[in-house]
This record gives sequence, C-alpha cells and structure tokens, in this order.
Amino acid sequence: MMGSGSSCNAKDGNPFGPFWDTFNVDFVGSEFYGPLHYDVYHHNMAQQWKEKYPASKWPEPQPVFPVQLENRKLQKYLEWTEKMEKEADDFIEKYMPKGSFIGIHLRNGIDWVRACEHIPESPNLFAAAQCVGYQNEKGKATLDMCLPSKETIIRQLKRVIKTIHNSVNNNNDRTIKFVYVASDSNHMIDDLSRALKRMNILVFKYNQSNPHIDLEILGKSNHFIGNCISSFSAFVKRERDIKGFPSSFWAFPPEKGNKFSNLSRDEL
Repeated sequence: MMGSGSSCNAKDGNPFGPFWDTFNVDFVGSEFYGPLHYDVYHHNMAQQWKEKYPASKWPEPQPVFPVQLENRKLQKYLEWTEKMEKEADDFIEKYMPKGSFIGIHLRNGIDWVRACEHIPESPNLFAAAQCVGYQNEKGKATLDMCLPSKETIIRQLKRVIKTIHNSVNNNNDRTIKFVYVASDSNHMIDDLSRALKRMNILVFKYNQSNPHIDLEILGKSNHFIGNCISSFSAFVKRERDIKGFPSSFWAFPPEKGNKFSNLSRDEL
C-alpha cells in the first residue's frame, strides 16, 4: 500500500478493513482518477477514461459507483456460487425453517455515523439515489433515512409485520416468524427480541462475520428493509427487484408530520 499521502487508504476503518481481511485481500497501491468521473452516458467521459487508462496497461474495467440507473438491470447476471447458496440455505433451514422471515440491514458503525453528518450538504450521498432519485426528484435524503433511531426501526418493523399478517389473513404458514439482521456494528438483537416478544417473533444474525452470506440471506427474505444511503442495501434491493421480491427502506418515504427527520442526533 502506498503511503497515506498518496493513497486512498482502502482498508481504513470499519467495515473496510475487516471486510477485506476476511478474504485475505491486500492492496499494493492506489490510483487517483480525478478529475475524471463516472457519468459516461452524457459526456465523452468513456473516451477520456480509455485515453488515461488504456487497456494495454489497465486491463480491468473501472467500476461505477454508485450504480447508474441504466446499469441496474445488469444485476440479473450476477449469481451466487453453489457453496455460498448452500451456506445461506443451511442457515435458513436450521434457524428459520418454519414460517416467513423479514431481512433487515442496520448500518450503524462509527464510520457510518460520521458519514451521515454530511447528509445536509450531500443529499445524494452514496446510494441515496435508489430512494430520492438521481436528481433528487423524489425528495431529499434525511438523517433518519441514513441513521434511523431505535424507535424508528422498531416502529417500522412492527408496521411491516402487521401489514404482512393482514395481507395473508394471519395464515400461519405465511405469517412472519423470524427477523434476520445484517449489520456492520450493532445488530440490536436484544432490543429487537424484546420489542417483538409479544408477537412471538425470533431474531437472528449470522454466526460469523460474512457480508456475502448476509447479502444472500437478505435477498431470500420474504420482505427486506434496507438503508436508503447504503450501497450494501442497494445490492440487495437490485437483486430483489430482478426477482420481483418486496422491499422497503427505513424512514422512507418520510412520515408526514415528522418534524425531527432533518435534525441531528445532538439536536434531538
């Protein structure tokens, strides 16, 4: 890895460091591509990329982040390996074998807390476009969308569960029996278990740190609740859209009359 003065520090912080370490991946260097950018549909940017990074020296294609609207359909070509498919199915069969389950993504590590502070001046932060649109045509991102409170999470989770139960007329085979949690930090297992105890719903997380298995299990859930700003949630949402599975997001659309949605945690 290059020195900090000329490197993107790809493994700094959580989940970046732990994520790459899980798969024994290290970096020997980094390249700053600015002032180039990724909008290759409305400019001659594709040609500029080819000129600066010719295939003879840079054979790997440059990834687009966040995923552009025109490229979302490419998700259908991504498939899980048989090994990972089996791991996810084995977990579901062992811990959530009877009844439907909701998959939720809680992005709440300290690096995310700091990133969410930039929401007011960066309404299109990370994957926010999946909710608010690429030009903010569906509104603006809020702090509660980026970092939903415990109260928001529990209230919305209960509402989704009740809506599903009503839609299936409380058919025991189709009612929600479990909640699966993926998180980079706090899975809130105890808080969620207490909140859902009277509904006889059990809460689980994967028994080791494996974001790929998290992604796969979330993709298999009967309903998914994700984070508008998170590209991790965006991957799950794209996969579920291709399969026609239902999804929703924390605090989106914003609740009417919620005057606190744009305030910081300190102001609350």
